[in-house]
Formats: sequence, structure tokens, C-alpha cells
Amino acid sequence: MNKPAKPQFTKPTGLFFGSFNPIHTGHLCIAEYMLEYGGLDEVWFIVSPQNPLKDKTTLLSDQYRFDMVELAIAGDERFRVSDIEFRMPRPSYTIDTLTRLSEQHPGRSFVLLAGTDVLTSFHKWKNYEQILEHYTFYIYPRHGDENHPLLSHPSVKLIQAPRIEISASFIREAIKSGKAIRYFLPAEVRKMIERMGFYKR
Repeated sequence: MNKPAKPQFTKPTGLFFGSFNPIHTGHLCIAEYMLEYGGLDEVWFIVSPQNPLKDKTTLLSDQYRFDMVELAIAGDERFRVSDIEFRMPRPSYTIDTLTRLSEQHPGRSFVLLAGTDVLTSFHKWKNYEQILEHYTFYIYPRHGDENHPLLSHPSVKLIQAPRIEISASFIREAIKSGKAIRYFLPAEVRKMIERMGFYKR
């Protein structure tokens, strides 16, 4: 009996998890850097409906945040947006999403993209040991510990991307305060936010 052939993997696909509330130019700069300098084939933006470690009171609806990501990456075939977590039990957990994505796309190898700020809470993630065993992390510098012990783990690689400290919370506060944020957001995302009156309260 012939042994089943091993799956032929494409180049690694980066998974950028986040609430993207809203997506901003910092997200896009990091995604492009990781793709071009990290040897990735594509970057998928995984829009999360609820992060178990974050307050969800300021979240826009799932669909609005998905639509903003879609507008931000329109026309760039290197990027894709996924709503896979919208159809999964809540709160969503990264390990569950990874398992489902791996089942749906057996020919892809997935790489998680995250900032150094996640390292201090990573031990709180569901089945974090399993994630490290089966998946690779590309970590980019953010406000976090660049000497964290996890960075020496064989599944974790620090990518020296430009340090971009723009945050979605900064964007929301700026809008609430009536500040100009023209160059912090993709143009179509900014137009949608202005048209819908998001984040003004």
C-alpha cells in the first residue's frame, strides 16, 4: 500500500489577528514589512469579534470592522481579510481558529504575526503550548519586552520591522476629540468613519 503523499506547502501565510477597531496605516505598514522581509506569500487579516483579554465596550460591530479592513486592502492581492471567527463560538481563541484554518487550507503553513506587547500575556492564551508546538510566530517590535524569554523559543522569531506606535485607541480618542487623523488611516477607511460618524462618542 502506498503511503499518502505529504502535503506540499506554499510559502508561509501570515495571520494578522486583531479587532482592527479601526484598521490604520500602522497595521498596513507592519503587514507589508512582514510579507516583504519575512518571506511570506500572503498576509491574512483575521478580524476578531471578541478578544477574551480586552474590553469589548468600544468595539464597532463585526461587519463594520470587516468592511473597513476590506476597504483598506482593496486591490492588493497580497492581502486577504477573513471573517472566520464570526462563525465560531465566542469568545474566540487563537488555537481554535488556527485549527480550523489548518483544516480548511491543508496546503498552507501559517505564521502568526504579533507585537512584542503580546509576550507578557501569551501564557494566558488557551493551549499556548500547543500553538508554539505547531505554529511559528513572527514578532515585531512594539511597546513590549524585546528581551522576553519567549523570544529564544525555536518557534518565535523577532523581525526587526520599523517601530510603529500608532494604535487604534489613539485613533479613536483623536476622533472623539475632533483632531485631524487624515494621514493615520487609509483614505477609504477615513471616509467611511466620517460618513458613519464612528468613534465620536
